[in-house]
Amino acid sequence: MLSLKDIKKDYVVGDSTVSALKGVSIDFRENEFVSILGPSGCGKTTLLNIIGGLDRYTSGDLNINGKSTKDFKDCDWDSYRNHSIGFVFQSYNLIPHQTVLSNVELALTLSGVSKSERRERAVKALEQVGLGDQLHKKPNQMSGGQMQRVAIARALVNEPDILLADEPTGALDTETSVQIMELLKSISKDKLIIMVTHNPELAMKYSSRIIKLLDGKVIDDSDPLDKNVVEPIKKPEKEPTKADKKAAKKERKKLKTSMSFLTALSLSRNNLMTKKARTLLTSFAGSIGIIGIALILSISNGVQLYIDQVQSDTLSSYPLQITKTTASIGEIMNTMAKNHEDSANHDKDKVYSQNAMGEMINTLMEETKVNNLEKFKKYLDDNSDLKDLTSDVQYTYATTLNVFTESDSGVMQVNPSTLLEDMGYMSSTQMEAMSMSGSMGGMGTDVWSEMIDNEELIDKQYDVIAGRLPEKYNEVVLVVDKNNEINDYVLYSLGLLDPSSLNGIVRRAMAGEDISVDSEQHVYTYDELLDLKFKAVPTPDFYKKKDGVWEDMTGDESYMKKAVANGTEISVVGILRPDEDASSASISGAIGYRHDLMTYLIDEVDNSEIVKEQIANPDIDVFTGLKFKTDENVADTDSSSETVSDSTADTESKADKTADSSDTDKKAGLVAGDSSMEIPEGMTEEQYKALMEQSGASNTGELADMGMNAMGSMDMSAIQGGDMSSLTETQKKYIASLSDEQMELMKQMLKEQSDTNADQLANSGKYSTSNYDNNMKTLGYSVVEDPDSINIYPVDFASKEKIIDIIDDYNDSVGEEDKIEYTDYVGLMMSSITSIINAISYVLIAFVAISLVVSSIMIGIITYISVLERTKEIGILRSIGASKRDISRVFNAETVIVGFVAGALGIIISYLLTIPINMIIAHLTDVPIRASIPVSAAVVLIAISVCLTLIAGLFPSRVAAKKDPVIALRTE
Repeated sequence: MLSLKDIKKDYVVGDSTVSALKGVSIDFRENEFVSILGPSGCGKTTLLNIIGGLDRYTSGDLNINGKSTKDFKDCDWDSYRNHSIGFVFQSYNLIPHQTVLSNVELALTLSGVSKSERRERAVKALEQVGLGDQLHKKPNQMSGGQMQRVAIARALVNEPDILLADEPTGALDTETSVQIMELLKSISKDKLIIMVTHNPELAMKYSSRIIKLLDGKVIDDSDPLDKNVVEPIKKPEKEPTKADKKAAKKERKKLKTSMSFLTALSLSRNNLMTKKARTLLTSFAGSIGIIGIALILSISNGVQLYIDQVQSDTLSSYPLQITKTTASIGEIMNTMAKNHEDSANHDKDKVYSQNAMGEMINTLMEETKVNNLEKFKKYLDDNSDLKDLTSDVQYTYATTLNVFTESDSGVMQVNPSTLLEDMGYMSSTQMEAMSMSGSMGGMGTDVWSEMIDNEELIDKQYDVIAGRLPEKYNEVVLVVDKNNEINDYVLYSLGLLDPSSLNGIVRRAMAGEDISVDSEQHVYTYDELLDLKFKAVPTPDFYKKKDGVWEDMTGDESYMKKAVANGTEISVVGILRPDEDASSASISGAIGYRHDLMTYLIDEVDNSEIVKEQIANPDIDVFTGLKFKTDENVADTDSSSETVSDSTADTESKADKTADSSDTDKKAGLVAGDSSMEIPEGMTEEQYKALMEQSGASNTGELADMGMNAMGSMDMSAIQGGDMSSLTETQKKYIASLSDEQMELMKQMLKEQSDTNADQLANSGKYSTSNYDNNMKTLGYSVVEDPDSINIYPVDFASKEKIIDIIDDYNDSVGEEDKIEYTDYVGLMMSSITSIINAISYVLIAFVAISLVVSSIMIGIITYISVLERTKEIGILRSIGASKRDISRVFNAETVIVGFVAGALGIIISYLLTIPINMIIAHLTDVPIRASIPVSAAVVLIAISVCLTLIAGLFPSRVAAKKDPVIALRTE
């Protein structure tokens, strides 16, 4: 039951107060048709708005089912209007951009009713008022009576307890008014209907009770609730338990109204669709800022992609290099400059010498250090972050890549190249320095270089114009320039042109001789270049053991032919050409080989006989047989030299040598078949007789003469190695005549002689001028775990800085002796690039900030205009139970839609504009910059547009939420 107790309502207008209601007290039955009559301004509509919860009373109390509303909050009034009240207005107050069905469903959406149930109940309500066939029409397509029926269906759909009608027939003709009143009368059988009207005839005909108001007071009530009826005494209610309170709280929460964001989007979308042209223009205006930002980002992205490519290409040629022995160039220069400044502290009355050379040598010694690369390599291998920061980490070794080519005229060394030295252009020392420069990213003399182990980067930098990329250790590629040309230096170095024609040409030119150089342009087919074959020969294969020591055989042409023939064949399997857009190249030479070719050679060197022998005898020089000089044996030599004149020791030494020589001669005679020789030491008489019998009595003398002559000039080491190619025909015939026992005896004799020679050299009192480390380096010995240098190729400059941080972290974690010194060539050359990139970024940020501010202000203004236009809709939504938060959500949804359309429109226009922009850039410059908007940036820009419009619409949406629903309903 609804009850009003002394309701008063005052309005403050300026300095005066107007009383609209002056102590109205009315009790209503649960179901009756009550008409409130009175002249205009008597307070009829104000009373109706207070009953409906749209307006608040100043004093008194409104009881709903015995519950006071004095403590009602906004959410309670919203729930009350949505679940207990249904409004029917004189001007219908339908939302014009919604269909009939959507207008009726709207109240149910605030109640949280499911979509299927919502539609079912809305259709039923419309059928109840006779509009079951008008579901999808818009309000402006219907008559006044039909629109009022829609309003009644909307009021009934939520099954309210009370129906409030404010002049429901005021805008209708007589016939339609009668139909509406008949409909209301039928509804009053089950519900309380309170109608405000100026038509007393209709009120008298259809109402069951008439209340008259005048000047804010009730002056007549035709059928007041009988106060004399004694209500049955109710038993006192029990104190509610915790469970009861929890259930009541849950029920109140369930009754709270809430509009979903999807409903708000639907309302705003339909509203915006009624103004398509304005919405499109508004979105376009909002997209201008997005277009500006998108174009800046597209050009910036194109520039950044180009910079990234330049960085990647540059860093692939100039890595962070860490060598075993290094010196900080910057520190050396700083130290020398400081020392020079400190030394200039004398008067200027005389000329003084400057100790520049001494300072340079001292500084170089102080700043040069040896890096522990074995430990640092393990640290890098264990670092999981390094893979994402680098294109490759390349480990180089002291093992020399010796490459030869074979021809009818002999073999030619193609790597390391000796072309410039043969020309007389520079010395071998300068050649070595140039090779080191090539390994550091400069221009070296070698045309062979190790490829970076990053196929993706190689694919970006090069086009495969013939063949394929190498897949095995013995496969290489030939690199031509962008014009498909090969430098003639490369052609001479690879033997494609005769290098002998250039021998001494520089010296002869400087001496004034007339010289000619082949200037003809030679043409090679792809197939001819892909047929190129080379031979890789490990350094130990250049040496041959003779008389207990290893001799360098590079000067022996026949030996080198065989060594090269036995080498590993290297095939050219592909031809690469630099990509047109590549600013740099990672392959510094004309021939690129894989890293596993070097690891293969390292294994070959490590397993060679000479290297094994040197490792087994670290104190003896395998090239000379002499001991290496150390501090200890030098002291021993000095001491023994004072007593070396002892004649007894000298005599005994000579006797030992004579005895050894005699025994060797006996064995040599025995091998030659000389039966007159005494039995050598260590051989029994039976063994001697058996050996002599094998040679045969008939030709013993002949063989003896031939054997002694043959052995006199025989290459004994050839027999030890099984190589008979260097022997004469007589020597080969003699060797063929020997029995197996005689051959074994000969090899034993040669080994003993070799050991004796080696022992004599080792104890001769002389010392090798080399040392163990130099010998191992000469042989190309390396350990995979201990590289000679490490080249780290960062992906970009940002990654380079992170890699430097990783190196710094390593240095912080180890002792002083293990700290790493590195050379950053790119950092030395391009130290200002970071500041340039930052400056560009700051400029772009400034542009973005200005565009965003302008866009935000504009969107805020547009949203506020929309609030003014939709004021009546705000009142309608509030009358059916929408909360202030729901109203804010409606306009927030509108700003989201406008922001999304503006962002999407801006991106589409920006994509279209990049086409002419790229054409202009291509016309004005040769730099391969292509403006493009990244997909991620496009998504982010649309999101930013939505967020900005949402933020800009917060203030207008709050203004909308605070609007008085009574005033809003009066707005046209």
